[in-house]
This record gives sequence, C-alpha cells and structure tokens, in this order.
Amino acid sequence: MRRRSVLGGLAATPLAAMPGTPALAQGAAARTLRVVPQANLTSLDPVWTTAVVTRVHAYMVYDQLVAMDEGFTPRPQMVEGWTTEDDGKRWVFTLREGLRFHDGEKVLARDCVASIRRWWVRDTVAQLLAARTDSLTALDDRRFELRLKLPFPTLLAALGKASPSPLFIMPARLAATDPFQQVADPTGSGPFRFLRDEWNPGSRAVWARFDGYVPRQEPVSGTAGGKQARVSRVEWSIQTDPATAANALIAGEQDYWEYPLHDLLPLLRGSRGVVVAQRLSQGTYGCLRMNHIQPPFDDPAVRRALAMAVDQRDYLRAVAGDEPGGWEVCEGFYTCHSPLATEAGNAILRTRSVERGRAALARTGYRGEKVVLMAPADYPQINALSLVTADLLQRLGFNLELVSTDWGTVIQRRVSREPVERGGWSVIHTTWAGSDVLNPAIHQYVRANGRNAWFGWPDDPTIERLRSEWFDAPDAAAQKQLAEAIQLRAFEVLPYVPLGFYWQPSAWRQNVTGTFRAPITAYWNVGKG
Repeated sequence: MRRRSVLGGLAATPLAAMPGTPALAQGAAARTLRVVPQANLTSLDPVWTTAVVTRVHAYMVYDQLVAMDEGFTPRPQMVEGWTTEDDGKRWVFTLREGLRFHDGEKVLARDCVASIRRWWVRDTVAQLLAARTDSLTALDDRRFELRLKLPFPTLLAALGKASPSPLFIMPARLAATDPFQQVADPTGSGPFRFLRDEWNPGSRAVWARFDGYVPRQEPVSGTAGGKQARVSRVEWSIQTDPATAANALIAGEQDYWEYPLHDLLPLLRGSRGVVVAQRLSQGTYGCLRMNHIQPPFDDPAVRRALAMAVDQRDYLRAVAGDEPGGWEVCEGFYTCHSPLATEAGNAILRTRSVERGRAALARTGYRGEKVVLMAPADYPQINALSLVTADLLQRLGFNLELVSTDWGTVIQRRVSREPVERGGWSVIHTTWAGSDVLNPAIHQYVRANGRNAWFGWPDDPTIERLRSEWFDAPDAAAQKQLAEAIQLRAFEVLPYVPLGFYWQPSAWRQNVTGTFRAPITAYWNVGKG
C-alpha cells in the first residue's frame, strides 16, 4: 500500500505566501492554548470508553485519589495519605482539605466510594479488586475504608494507574449512573472545567480554568504532583486534514498539535517558531482487534489465518515511514524491553505470509461471511493501520466491507454486539501506550473474560485462570513464568493481533511553555510565554 501523502498539497502553497507569525498575542489569545487534538471528542465518560481522546479530556476535568509519578510510583493526589492494618487487608484513605467540584460542592468520601464502585465494574484490574473486597464504606466526610478478603499488593497501583481506565472521582450523583451508560455531565474537581455549552462535536471543545482547584505543592511528575492551570482556556479545534493542521501551526493560528502526521515532521522541524518533540513517555502500540462473538472471527482458526499474513513492518511504515528510530517490531503481548517481554509462542507472527494465510483460511471452511472493518478517516494513524488490514483481508479472500467513518462513530459503534447486518462490526483498530500492556494486571486487551472483556469480547477461561494466578505469584520469577504462559495461550486463541509500536511526537509553537513527558498528553502546567 502507498502511504497517504500530504506534502504535495503543502508544496503547492509556498511558505512565503502563508500568513506570517503574528506578533505576541494580547488579551484573551495570550491566555488561550489553541490545540489540534489527536481526534474528535464524542464521549465525555472515561468509564464508558477507553478512547485516549476521552482520557485526555478526563485528566483536565477530573482528579485521581492516587497518581503515578514518572517512575510509576503511586503518590497521594486527592488524598493526603492512607493507613493500613490487618496485614494489608484494611485501608483507610483521608482526603486532603479544600477539594471542591466544579459546581462548588465539597468532594466527600462518599463521592470516592461511588466512583470506585462504578469504575470497578468496567476496569480489568478493578474487577479483581472488587472480587477481593469485603466492604467499601465512607467513615465520615473525609475518610473512607476499604476492607479486603485477601491482601491486594497492587492496590495503590490500581487506584493510581494512568491508563487505560484510570480511576477518576466524580460526584456521587453522577457515579450512580450505570457503568454501561454514558455520563453526560462532566462535573469534576480537576484544574479545568469543561464548557459543555461551547462543545460542538466534530468541530470544537473548550475548557476553562477552575479557580477553585487547589493544587498539590510537589512538582509535577507523570500524572502526579501540582497540577497548575497556566492558561485561562484550552480550545480544541478538530482538523481532519493534516495539511490544514500543519499550515495552522506554522502560521501561528494554532499553538499545539497533539499527533502530527509523521509525513509532515520534516516540514514542521524546518519551520521557524515550531518545536517537534516527544512528550509521550511510552511508545504507541497498535492493535488489530477482531469480534470474537460474530462470524467469521468467532472461529480461532480464522483468527490465526489472518495473523499468519500480518507483517508488523507494513503497519509501522504505513504510520511512521522509515524515520530512524521511529518504530520497532514487537511480536509479543507485553511492552517491548520491559521485564515481562518475551517472544514465547510468537511463531505465527513471524510467518508473514499471505499465501500461507490464504491456505489456512481455506482449511477453516470460511463461507464468505461479510467482514466489516471500520476505519476512522479523521484519525490518520489508526486509519493507516486500518487500510493495511483492509488490503490484507482482500488478498486473503475475505468478503470485505470497508466502512470509512470518523473516530467518534467507531467509538460509538464498537460497543455493539449485533451481527454486521444490524450495525455490528468484525474488525477495528486502536492504539495504546506501552504502560497499558506492561503486565497481566493492567493489560486490558489480552483479557478474555467474555461479556466483561474489552470490545471484541474474547472468552477463554485458561487466560483468566493464569491471570488470577499471576496476582498470587510469590515472587518476580513466578510472575514472569505465568506471564509467559498467558502469552503462549494468547497466541493460540488470539484476543487480538499485536502490530508493534511507533513513537508519536507532538509539535507546538516556541512560546508554549511547561511541556513535560507523561504517559498521556497533559495540558496542566502548560502555558504561553
């Protein structure tokens, strides 16, 4: 496949003809951070969806009880501290003073309890925490108690994890919402308020500084520390055309581009007044997810036939080209170069043969069922992954229907369990950070717990049993052995197909200050000089 090129369009517009960089803005413009985000914001609920764009929004609007510093150490965030008793089976957390929601109400312990209870229905780590919890109660306005049936050594890491489904605290009245229904009211207690009346999905989203937020005093580190709203407003402008976004940044009409197209990085690096740098602390891992409850991918043999033909290099070049150090093959289910990374069982991904995949598909008895692949045209990186798969499916002989749509529609439609004839789907793509797939505790996408699994709903009791054993492993060596066993089984049943990882830089104007590296794109502590 040929990669999408936008350089030709830019070449037709000489830089000399573009508007010059404006003089230092005054008034409202100087207090507003103008951003081209990675994708369109269509859902405001970080429990209902794991979409990264919703998570970035949530980190502005909400706060966490515990947060991870840059070394992945849990630190107090909304809580001032905690005590433990009974060999780690009783925990009491105390909220710090001065916490208020955007509606002016105090943050109370009962809000925390309700938020935890909603979160642990959907999150994979939290589901196990819920199963091991004896009671969760508010003791008074500032303290809540968690009593466990068994010790849970990763409790703080679970409460403070940065992704893919962080625990954010919302008012109890909103946390009472069914976890499988979207919360539409974005009232939180974070450093920014979401201005819902200025939200136009597909075009614009706006946040304003919350003057009632009391930041911690420690320096910011990862998703922890003193979160300062250093601008009055953050305005997202949805730009579906990368050339338009590049021109706007170069001309000074936008301040920040979260996920610039890799094709345009040389142009941006050569533009006066523009900085291109890596803010994300982890590589971006690609995923090919199949629907395990609808034909034809309910058959593991069909899933394996597709995996035989996958060549990660095709996917990574489609996104990041041949930029030195821009990507790396990673043919396993854990973060490459991490303690649990292994190549055990990955022979199927090293096959890289369309011919062998086509022969394997023929042996499955595939009957030509329609395969619906959803590709988000407004999300260039995930769209590129999707188009490589579309080409591969056709070459293998699948009856493909490629649905080119927007990312918001993909997010909404991927929850459907219906057959493709009634609005369902067969294949989707997504990406996540390396911190999302470090180990079986937080690896949401390798889980195979049926209806409670991530979209695609793989169901494999063996993976679930091994994962449960991993939590109770006596030492790191035993954990590594069990993690390898999970990968061996995952390559048999294929909850998804790993596509390697690439590095996703961001770009911003030189007058943007306070940028720092984190697992997600954070807009607190970022200002304009």
